[in-house]
Amino acid sequence: MANSTQLPIRPRPDLKVSRNANGADVVIAGLVEGSHGPVVQGLAPRAVKEAEETFGAPLAEVAIRAGGSTKVGSTVVLPWSRNSLVLVGCGAEGFDGEVLRKAAGSGARAAANLSHGSSLKVAVDMGITSAEQVRIAAEGALLGCYKVPTITAVSNDPEISTVTIVSNARGAKPELDKARILADAVYTARDWVDAPANLLYPKTFAASVQSWCKNLSDVTVEVLDEKALLRGGFGGILAVGGGSAHSPRLVRVEYAPEGATTTLALVGKGITFDSGGLNIKTADGMYTMKCDMGGAAAVLAAVGAIACLGLNVRVVAYGCMAENMPSGSAWRPSDIVTTYGGTTVENGNSDAEGRIVMADGLARACEDDPDFIVDISTLTGACMVALGNHTAGVMTSGAQAADTLLDASEAAGEDFWELPITDEVRERLHSDIADIKSSGAREGGAMLAAAFLQRFVTPGTDWAHLDIAGPAYNEASAHGYTPIQGTGFGVRTLVQLAAHLAE
Repeated sequence: MANSTQLPIRPRPDLKVSRNANGADVVIAGLVEGSHGPVVQGLAPRAVKEAEETFGAPLAEVAIRAGGSTKVGSTVVLPWSRNSLVLVGCGAEGFDGEVLRKAAGSGARAAANLSHGSSLKVAVDMGITSAEQVRIAAEGALLGCYKVPTITAVSNDPEISTVTIVSNARGAKPELDKARILADAVYTARDWVDAPANLLYPKTFAASVQSWCKNLSDVTVEVLDEKALLRGGFGGILAVGGGSAHSPRLVRVEYAPEGATTTLALVGKGITFDSGGLNIKTADGMYTMKCDMGGAAAVLAAVGAIACLGLNVRVVAYGCMAENMPSGSAWRPSDIVTTYGGTTVENGNSDAEGRIVMADGLARACEDDPDFIVDISTLTGACMVALGNHTAGVMTSGAQAADTLLDASEAAGEDFWELPITDEVRERLHSDIADIKSSGAREGGAMLAAAFLQRFVTPGTDWAHLDIAGPAYNEASAHGYTPIQGTGFGVRTLVQLAAHLAE
């Protein structure tokens, strides 16, 4: 049970693999479009026979009559004497990995709605034949189980206590362990994003990161408070956090396994609440701004998963944490800020604060001599206008960096779209009184922010900027394995990127 002094945490279901669905309260199977109409995919022949005897008709036909569909992610519940059946649309036969992930997530969400206060055991039986499919289905089901933790007198007991993946696949156990580690990292990122800003602010966020990394091998955590930030010259983070009663932090987490020859640097925006500062947001625009630390949540959760997986790559992650508030000590539009390393920035808008804290983080991360550097942030509304709420923007130093990042995101099942950084956009960052201006005209705002950030990356370094303003926070209804509020978007791509670099 969470109280006013605790960060809310969503319990994690147990995860198993088994040859059958015996003992499950709910069984999830697929509904695919076969050559002669809808077909149930999964379920043992004996179970199908018993179900059809109960319903008096072919199971796929019963599902369609009850409102089911082969549309990916659609669900229909069929109760019968043995247990409840959840049939999930999977599109055409031979569906790919991401469809399986979404289908398992949709099925788990539908199963959770059947709990009515009790804790259920759920089996995913969708004709899974390979160890890789076991991992993908497990990821989807676990992520689909997540709901926003409550902060009430009612406990956060899980609606689903156990997820069993039904499969005879050889080598499934290691893949199941990977799924558990990855889902735990995404849960952690979601928990951080979902926590209200009066509970999660820079100091408590940093403390929670230390707890997350406490027992990880080859991992060290360094937290810079406001005094250390001042000594170190981190003027960007100090400027943004100067208007808040909660002082800023820079959290550096390093995973350095013996023998690693490649270094990946990750920098995340950690604005624990964004009021807009003196360029204050509207009331409606401010309500969801506890999510503005989703980038830091992604990189700090990801480095934990990378360490747990034992990937042979050095990873240095930076969480740039501040609360952007209006007060007598707040930074002003037209202020000149000296960022880490000495670059001066003319502040064009105090609501464009994310790029200022990220400038400090990027400049510091470049001192780690990375082979690849990625920054990730809920940075611009412009990216949401361009790409919507389900697709993130990626802007890079060149084709090689773009290919590497997009290959990782495709393997992870997260949707990115590449945008350019043009010379015209770069020219709009000119300042007559400082080295660079932080913002300019509204047009091309996502590219403008990326161009600003690139100024703080050592030339010649492979670099990718991920603008996750759209998919990091879901204000609509849950879908697939995506819950409402914090989604944990970016964690899976960053872990996959580390895996690629470790090969």
